[in-house]
This record gives sequence, C-alpha cells and structure tokens, in this order.
Amino acid sequence: MFHNPPTMTTTPALALRADQRPSFDDLRDAAARISGLAHVTPVLRSASLDALAGCELYFKCENFQRVGAFKFRGAANAVFSLSEEQAARGVVTQSSGNHGAAVALACALRGINCTVVVPGAAARIKRAAIARHGARIVDCDVAQSARNEATARVLAETGGELVHPYNDGRVIAGQGTAALELLHQVDRRGVARDSGPILDVVMAPLSGGGLMSGTAIAAHGVHPGIRVIAAEPEGARDGHDSLVSGTRITGRVANTISDGLRAELGPLTFDILRDHVERVLLVSDAETVAAMRLVYERLKILIEPSCAVPLAAVLRNRTLFAGQRVGIILSGGNVDLDTLPSLFSLAPEPFEWP
Repeated sequence: MFHNPPTMTTTPALALRADQRPSFDDLRDAAARISGLAHVTPVLRSASLDALAGCELYFKCENFQRVGAFKFRGAANAVFSLSEEQAARGVVTQSSGNHGAAVALACALRGINCTVVVPGAAARIKRAAIARHGARIVDCDVAQSARNEATARVLAETGGELVHPYNDGRVIAGQGTAALELLHQVDRRGVARDSGPILDVVMAPLSGGGLMSGTAIAAHGVHPGIRVIAAEPEGARDGHDSLVSGTRITGRVANTISDGLRAELGPLTFDILRDHVERVLLVSDAETVAAMRLVYERLKILIEPSCAVPLAAVLRNRTLFAGQRVGIILSGGNVDLDTLPSLFSLAPEPFEWP
C-alpha cells in the first residue's frame, strides 16, 4: 500500500499549463469545456459478473466515447484550451493509436493542423482512425526513446504545440472527467450510503498514467475515502515497480498484448499517483483476455485488451474487493476484429482464476 488517501481541497481554477498538476477545480473546468464535444457515456451493470467477482461492479463505458476511447476527453480539453496563437501553429503528439485519433478529431473540430508520431507496430484499426480524422502521420520505432526523438524533431520542424498523451496537465484534467461522470451517475442511482463515499473503490488501467491520475484526482476530490486502485499487465509493470520503489522507472521494453498499456509513467503522472494510488495490481495476458471475453459475453460489448485489465485484477484478487462497490473505467473498444480468434485462444473457456 502506497499511502493513505489525502484530504482534497479546492482552489479557484486558473489557466492550466501543460506542465502543471491539475486540481479538482481544473477537472470541473475541463468538464464544462468539453460539454457538447465529448459523449456522456453509460454505466453498465451485470448481476452475473457481480456474483463472479463477489462485489458490485459499475462499468463506465468509455468504449462508447468518440474515437472509441476515453482519450477524446483529454485531447478535447487540451486542444480547446489552446490560445488562438498556439492553435495557429498546429498540434503535435505521439501515440500508438487512441490518443492520436482523439487529438486528430479534436484538431479537426477546431479547424487546426495536427501531426501524430506513430510507432510502426501500432494496430491497423488505430492507425486508420488517426488518418481518417485528417492528421499527418510520422512513423517511428516502438521504443519510447524513439517516439520522443521523432516527436522532438517534428516540434522543431513545425513549431507546433505539444499535446502529450499523458504527461500533460490539460490532458489529465480531461481524462478525469470520466470518473467525475461515473460518480455522478452512480450517485443518481441512489447508491450513496449516509455520508460515506458513493463508491468504495475506483479503478482504471495504468500505462503512462494520464487516465489513472485524472481518475484519482476526481475520486478524491469527490470524497477522500474512495480507494483508488490501478491495474497493469505483468509484462508492462514499470508503473507498479516505480510506485513500490519510489523511483520512476524508464527504458523498459513492455511485453504484453495490451498495446495501449506499454507506455511508462511521466514525471507529472508519477508525482500524482504517488499521492493518490493505494496500490497497483498485476495481471497476466491470459487473465486479461479472459476478462475481455467475460465482458463480451455478459455485458454484450466489445472492449480492447487494455480495457479488460482492471476487471481481471478484481477477479484475481476477490478477497480485496469482497462486498465492495467498485467503479471501473472501461477505457476503450478499438479492436482489430481480425485478431480476435488469436486473442481469445490465449484464454480458452473455461478459464481458471487464481
């Protein structure tokens, strides 16, 4: 366990910089800014999944968000908070897919230029989405260092405004609006008990930490007693190891089918998560695919592997969540359908959880 949840205080919101840690007020500003741009996504329940997990599960379906992922929230907040002078220079970002598509769409909606640095191994469906929204694609190798080098080169060439996929306060604030919505929607269902937290636990997958950071700020801004737990693949456990050691780990090569969870924590997200996250739970790729299948079978929706990691973590750690009310951000649903047979072969039915 990394910490005891802090007591949140709010201060008057100011213009948020990319390198600035967002406050709870910044998240509320982001919610107002992207209202009408981002979809209000539904919260789904499943009695059979509750019975299997031994707890109440509330699934925030960001796979129904524009571009099929939560990433549009952060991208829209960042792009639409740019000054006219910044916007005129265009936007540059790096992405394996969902963030790139989200920034490309946000830029198209604002009518400004967008360049996305994309690793060659990015999923075909995600690469196509970036191009469909009119962005210029610049190829690079998969390693984080290669992505950073290519991004720096494009920024020098274009003079554009960097919208980092996760280490950006504007992006983090936008991502946090998903958890704000989740807590509001669950509260309206009459789940809140007395003066306690609306949900006992809020979870999201962990990669670079943008979604997890925004989720944590939102949860503790609503109620400091909400437990914030992250989930991460065993083959990309740099976030877990960074938070356990107290030192941000960089330079590892991830080995996981969860292509959206291969990034490493940034300085900004590492700082936020150290203050807010109780723990990071690890799961195998087979457990991830089994959870992905369960969501498909029980909720009747298709999610990408990265999105299934939190549910896999709950099922692997039932005693930790027994009897709790657990909110899970389903982060995205962009799956190359041609890969489904090989994916599902990693966890044939029936799957034995630990």
